Amino acid sequence: MSQTLAAACTAADPAAELVLTGDLDRPARLTVSDLLAWPQHRAEVAFECATSGVQHHTFTGPLLLDVLTDAAPVFDPARRKDRLRFLIVVHGTDGHHILLSWAEIDPDFGRAPVLLAVTLDDAPLDRAGAQLVLPQDRCGARHISGIDAIRVDGGYTVWT
Repeated sequence: MSQTLAAACTAADPAAELVLTGDLDRPARLTVSDLLAWPQHRAEVAFECATSGVQHHTFTGPLLLDVLTDAAPVFDPARRKDRLRFLIVVHGTDGHHILLSWAEIDPDFGRAPVLLAVTLDDAPLDRAGAQLVLPQDRCGARHISGIDAIRVDGGYTVWT
């Protein structure tokens, strides 16, 4: 977020794309324009940054839950609460990445309103790429700009 939107995207740049992979029945490649197909949510956030103080921004976009649910994670209906073993890795073009659990975004558990933002302060993010926004976070450390990949993983080895 420290970089200006004008510097992040120019008219010559193609639309940014993110890839949904992992344990999904319908993996996908999505642009910001594609993300407009889901219901849009608005979040006004205030992130407390250690170096620059409080930053106020308004984001709009679909819920991460809606987009991932549409990609059909391969939850095993025979396993009780199988979705709770799934992890979500979000990666940005700058190398920044974070890990979420499915339980954080699931409405039966954490119900966090995590957004895949398509606008930042009413400016479209078509060329800069979608941004991961966790409005409930006090600090913006889990904010990811320019998302290029999201991986859903339920197949990691269980510790014994």
